[in-house]
Amino acid sequence: MNKNEEFEVYISDLSDEGLGIGKTEGFVWFIKDTVPGDLVRAAVMKLKKSYGYARVVNVLEPSPDRVKAPCPVAAACGGCQIQQLSYAAQLRFKENKVRSDLQRIGGFSELQQTEPIMGMEEPFRYRNKAVYPVRRRADGRTAAGFYAGRTHSIIENPDCLIGSGKNRRILDAFLGFMDKEKLAPYDEKTGRGLIRHVLIREARQDGAVMVCVVINAEGMKEAGALCRVLVRAEPDIKAVSLCVNREQTNVIMGSRLINVFGPGYIEDSIGGIKFRISPLSFFQVNPVQTEKLYGAALEFAGLTGKERVWDLYCGVGTISLFLAQKAAHVYGVEVIPEAIENARENAGLNGIENAEFFTGRAEDVLPVWYEEQKQKGQNEHIDVIVVDPPRKGCDERCLETMVSMAPDRIVYVSCNPATLARDLKYLCGNGYKLERVRPCDMFPQTVSIETVCLLSQRKPDAQIEVNPELSEL
Repeated sequence: MNKNEEFEVYISDLSDEGLGIGKTEGFVWFIKDTVPGDLVRAAVMKLKKSYGYARVVNVLEPSPDRVKAPCPVAAACGGCQIQQLSYAAQLRFKENKVRSDLQRIGGFSELQQTEPIMGMEEPFRYRNKAVYPVRRRADGRTAAGFYAGRTHSIIENPDCLIGSGKNRRILDAFLGFMDKEKLAPYDEKTGRGLIRHVLIREARQDGAVMVCVVINAEGMKEAGALCRVLVRAEPDIKAVSLCVNREQTNVIMGSRLINVFGPGYIEDSIGGIKFRISPLSFFQVNPVQTEKLYGAALEFAGLTGKERVWDLYCGVGTISLFLAQKAAHVYGVEVIPEAIENARENAGLNGIENAEFFTGRAEDVLPVWYEEQKQKGQNEHIDVIVVDPPRKGCDERCLETMVSMAPDRIVYVSCNPATLARDLKYLCGNGYKLERVRPCDMFPQTVSIETVCLLSQRKPDAQIEVNPELSEL
């Protein structure tokens, strides 16, 4: 086949990136904006040896699961990949993704322990944080939106439907101020221009809003006037700051903050635990589902008040403080110093004294701590380890140390089913048994999926293996 040649194909599945998958005579096609059950006419874009990419010319027979995407720029924007798929079908896809990776990569052929996915009653307007890049339009006015998939081309979208409804009012006021004051948006190619990004975060607890403007300068003389404009447009704004980033980089935030209005932070709560959130703080963007996810992790941990717990990759201490409510002592470790500072602040904010935090990589800190305990002769038994690693999963040294410490239970929270399956395979090959698997839809309208798993230590009699050759002697 040649480029732009058209063909018909039935879409049978979705890829990890949300592309429809179809086959013609064994050749695999990846086609954007299609869903399983569609019969489409497509045109060739790119060919490889055994697969290719194509674009939709038209949908000949729509899938029963196809819906009209409510966002007018859903197809162009890189934020949502599967808005055209009904929410019930999205949940089925994510459940199947977790199950398939555990079977295919982890070798878990029997998954009776897989539990129903935790979905949302309202799968829109759930994000409490949005970061908008700005650009100059052809007509000279300033616009904001999100990057198109795998590009740095901005798709104008002041009212993202998975974000807060307050964002549009704030952006309209902000962009109007930029045009009035002739403030130049940042140009990635030249490294010139003042305004790089606008960060907006809202607290679910009381609706308080924080705005942080990322600038390509050491300051901004118009900051006070901008603050007054923003607060008039949205009275729930309680904090406004500037973030200095003068590097020619794709990294959004710089390290220096300039407070303009308010205390420099807002506060929110998850499951009764308060968190103080600054512009540089990591905080889960879907608090409704975070409460469900962490609630499941706490349930899986099976705490009675006597346990000692390690929380690996603890971030700002969200899971650690959840656990501390029902544990004797919790140790948390995170590589980002600012996150550990936030974790300690959050512990103090909640009057929690049985949580201790360490800065460093889990794969470095945990072995050192474990060896020090043995040298002191304490050999303190850890009852539970909770691990919530980045997408790449756990470092092998970290897994080895977890096995050496032999906790009674391991609770694994994952944002990547593939690396989850790989790590569970290692742990279950070294003395543990997979007991429970519960997916959680933290990011509706996208292909992302979180999963929480419970592993328990195998009993000695469950580990007895009989060598058939020896038994026949």
